[in-house]
Amino acid sequence: MPKPALTVWYNTRCPVCDGGITRQKRRLIEAIKAGRIEFRDINLEPAALAGHGASLEDIRRRLHATDAQGRLLVGADVAVAVWRVTPGEGWLATLFGNPVALPLTRFAYNRFADLLYTWNRRKGRW
Repeated sequence: MPKPALTVWYNTRCPVCDGGITRQKRRLIEAIKAGRIEFRDINLEPAALAGHGASLEDIRRRLHATDAQGRLLVGADVAVAVWRVTPGEGWLATLFGNPVALPLTRFAYNRFADLLYTWNRRKGRW
């Protein structure tokens, strides 16, 4: 089977992350079945992105993905890539992923991810 166009790595121990990915999986059933996109739990393969310089803690803090060419995407760029392929959510990719909005999107995503990471650590979700 060919390599997926997008492999998303996320933290299933975070209820917000897991809930968001579960929602996306439901919207992307056909793409998942066809092998175009894959979602993987970093807790089952903690060194999966070590070759890209991403640690387990990096991935617990922010979404990470690799594309079909093996390039690494991080944070808001992953969200935009997922929206781009999700039926009915392309407009989100256009709105938040355009060259003017993307720096603000990344900033907002990173601040939210930092708060979520801190909350999860306090709750012992590691």
